[in-house]
Amino acid sequence: MSLFSMPFVDTGVDGALHGVAGVVMVLTIAAAAFGFWKIHEMPINQAHKKQHQQIGLITALTWIGFVWHWVWVMAVIVAFVDSEKGLRRVRDIWRENSNDSTSDNSAEIKPLEINEEQTNA
Repeated sequence: MSLFSMPFVDTGVDGALHGVAGVVMVLTIAAAAFGFWKIHEMPINQAHKKQHQQIGLITALTWIGFVWHWVWVMAVIVAFVDSEKGLRRVRDIWRENSNDSTSDNSAEIKPLEINEEQTNA
């Protein structure tokens, strides 16, 4: 008899523990793959939820993102950033700057205000 005994060796429990370890390993890999898939599909789900106008572009960028990961980042940016609101803000900033440079005590020109009902038409 040796000084170190190996538990479960040459018993039926040894095979059962190997089986349990194999099942745990397969389930862990499957859970990781499922989690990766859900995170990877996040831009498409967000685009559908917001009824984004560029759903086709976001879907294509997401699929290409499986190969080139920086493309997936572009899909996330396109899906989560409201480009219309951003362009309106840039337009308003542009008009504010042009008004400041040409202000000679004349009446201020206010940016065109668009109602939500008009933009959703």
